Amino acid sequence: MKRLIVNADDFGLHTEVNHAIIEGYIHGCLRSTSFMAVGSAAEEASALAKEHPGLGVGVHLTLVAERPLLSPEKIPGLIGNDGRLWPDHMAFIKKFIMGHIPWQSIYAECEAQILRAKELGLSLSHIDSHQHLHVLPKIIAIVTELAKKYGLKKMRLPAEDYCFTGGYAAPFTRHIAKAGLTFCARRAWPQIKAAGIITPRHFFGMLAGGHMFPENFQAILEVLPEGTSEIMVHPGRNNALLDAVYHWQYHWEEELAAVTSPKAREYIKRHQIELISYKELTDEAIL
Repeated sequence: MKRLIVNADDFGLHTEVNHAIIEGYIHGCLRSTSFMAVGSAAEEASALAKEHPGLGVGVHLTLVAERPLLSPEKIPGLIGNDGRLWPDHMAFIKKFIMGHIPWQSIYAECEAQILRAKELGLSLSHIDSHQHLHVLPKIIAIVTELAKKYGLKKMRLPAEDYCFTGGYAAPFTRHIAKAGLTFCARRAWPQIKAAGIITPRHFFGMLAGGHMFPENFQAILEVLPEGTSEIMVHPGRNNALLDAVYHWQYHWEEELAAVTSPKAREYIKRHQIELISYKELTDEAIL
């Protein structure tokens, strides 16, 4: 039996992302999303989630790029001179490896983000992170501890198969980055399992992350293995507006088109692929 979680990241990042996610839920195959408590449109996202209770909402722990919830004195080492979190995963990892970010800062900010989601009335279905930092060595211990503390029993495992491309012609550097992430995710899995947390068996969307065109999404659907798979997407509306704010070179509108594609929806129906959110996840990964 094939079960599928189509999960949209960055719910709460921007109003054009929020409404694209809701459109993907109402008119497409999207059933799950990950809430960014530090996002500028977080309150709007929480209100939209309450209007659509069938949409599963997890917490998207964010340790880079955005403004933190806590003040600099409470999270030393986690913030640059501009008052924002370190700009990306590479800057964060370098600081972390050098011992410039105390684990207490990571724990405090992540806990604040979980609590913020709960204060906004969200019933959290799972836990994951922006740029997948939760599966890094040492950080996974912090995240699993917080997950147990707040009853979050499901987690993303971003372990896309080393050889999978889905037809996406990614540059070599992205293949290397994906391989590194998959390696970290596989190493983190025993700790996740030991914490009593379950994950989908299969993950797709790292290599084509931000560039999940309809044809790439369709290619993944056509090779879905048995068991539960997650496909990570980043839908949005108005590429020009979002690109002016976020310099990630994402294809936001194209990803929305992918999850609302009539061809994809028909394929899912014809092949009896069950669409679920993390709320309905019951089978765990076997690595």
